[in-house]
Amino acid sequence: MKSIIQKISNSKAWLPVAILLLVLINWLGSKWHSRIDFTNERRFTLSSSTQKVLKNLDSTVDITVLLAGDVKSEFKKLSNSTRELLENFKNYGGSNIQYQFQIPGEGLDDSAKANVFDSLISLGLRPTNQQVQVKEGEGKTQRQIFPGAVLKYGGKTIAIDLLQGQVQKNVFNSDDVLDKQSLNSAEALLEFKFANAIQKLTEKDVPVVAYAYGNGEPPFGFLPVHDVFETLGKNFIVDTVDVKKQPFLNPEYAAIVIVKPTLKFTDEDKFKMDQYVMNGGRLLFFMDVLYAERDSLRNGELIAYSRDLNINDLLFKFGARINTDLLADKHCDKIPVEVGSVGGQSQKQLLPWPYAPLLQAGSDNAIVKNQADVLGQFANSIDTVEAVGVTKTVLLSSSGSAYTLPTPARIQLNSLQTVEDVSKFNRKNIPVAVLLEGNFASMFANRASQDQLDTLKAYNIDFLRQAKTPGKIIVVADADIVLNQVSESIGPLPMGMNKYTKIQYANKDFFLNCTEYLADKNNILDARAKDYTLRLLDEKKIAGERSLWQMINIVAPILLVCLFGAGYQWWRKRKYTKH
Repeated sequence: MKSIIQKISNSKAWLPVAILLLVLINWLGSKWHSRIDFTNERRFTLSSSTQKVLKNLDSTVDITVLLAGDVKSEFKKLSNSTRELLENFKNYGGSNIQYQFQIPGEGLDDSAKANVFDSLISLGLRPTNQQVQVKEGEGKTQRQIFPGAVLKYGGKTIAIDLLQGQVQKNVFNSDDVLDKQSLNSAEALLEFKFANAIQKLTEKDVPVVAYAYGNGEPPFGFLPVHDVFETLGKNFIVDTVDVKKQPFLNPEYAAIVIVKPTLKFTDEDKFKMDQYVMNGGRLLFFMDVLYAERDSLRNGELIAYSRDLNINDLLFKFGARINTDLLADKHCDKIPVEVGSVGGQSQKQLLPWPYAPLLQAGSDNAIVKNQADVLGQFANSIDTVEAVGVTKTVLLSSSGSAYTLPTPARIQLNSLQTVEDVSKFNRKNIPVAVLLEGNFASMFANRASQDQLDTLKAYNIDFLRQAKTPGKIIVVADADIVLNQVSESIGPLPMGMNKYTKIQYANKDFFLNCTEYLADKNNILDARAKDYTLRLLDEKKIAGERSLWQMINIVAPILLVCLFGAGYQWWRKRKYTKH
């Protein structure tokens, strides 16, 4: 072998052989290639569920990413991360993953471009304005960009907002500026968003999720639940079920959502929910146990007091208790408050409203990991209680500066114009939403009436004292989290958007993740639970050593070239000088 190599190297054939070898290596590299992930958190390794989705593709998924051209540095970084991810997707999906980066509406006239923008907005993407350089010396101009992607498969189309889940201003009339933490979280969620979208496009059996009513819940068509039905409708088959009229709750429902009941639950209602859980059903509660509505503040104050929904005994049996208190948090949203009058015109100012807490992830559970703040309104605290075989996980909690008021409580708007005693905000991480998982026991194990048993028997349903399979229940002590505000000019706003500040919080993400987790679509949620460590530079050190490192970067390469040149000349002189 050695002699063959020597013969080739000594002959004129070495050049074509070397070229042929390089071509062969490049061809093999294009067909079979791998990568080694040295990051502690396995940042560049796809989760097993994502790999499974990609390997099972039977047709092409076309992906158009709308982050191209001259964009801000933070969007450029997001664009580069997206490109790296999609290239990684191709390693598993092969030719079934096709992607391109595109500037929406590029090369079209204003009318056609407006139609393209309208279609993207109708898909759920939000544009943001940014200044871009036209040409060198010609100043800057405004350009709308869409930080998102459009995926197509088999005649179906779905759009994903790469910034959804991060707190954003209304991007129709203001610049979006991503802080480093938001950008890091957006990058951390890229795999989940693309994998989840591909799964939705390719899934054959779509789960059925029911919206329960009969206990005073807002009905279909009621504007404040517009986004609840829209969000569910885009991701599931949606049914409605009247708990009062149905003899039992169908265990075939992947999950049942209960939003803001205002009427007392009877024993019959609770029995139906209890047996639904015993038969493997999953419940998602969004509860307001207090009479406390923003509309009541029009007169300047309200009295918050208990609704007495008669539901706590069932929740207690499952492992949670909603307290009839009111959460106040320094980390909160703002509302307009009249602060005076000028020329007969009332003057309003946006002031922090501690009863609209910005709730934070209470754990590293996949439902809330890497999620931005969730906007609450008159939230209550939750306690977890002893329930054998049930695991409790806090999903949402207050910030580190909060407290709770016992009720009945008087809430006054004019209190916002005074400085509250900081020492009152002396509690931290007060739970507002909990996930309960495990083998639930029936509250009616020893108290089911004969009529209840006869009703089940009439439909050939066995009464169960213990759940036949491990179950899941989520209890959220604030129904306003999923209710959308309504603008007088626009109509229903997206869930979690403050109509005064135009800031949108992560309420929709939280609601959808909860529902998908319960509906057994959590096989893809493990991609959401990945750790992304934010390794930031020390800003003070950068400022202090800026000149030093600039000098090193300029001088060091020149010195290296000079040293190499001097060394090379010394070597030539030594080699060719005759002794």
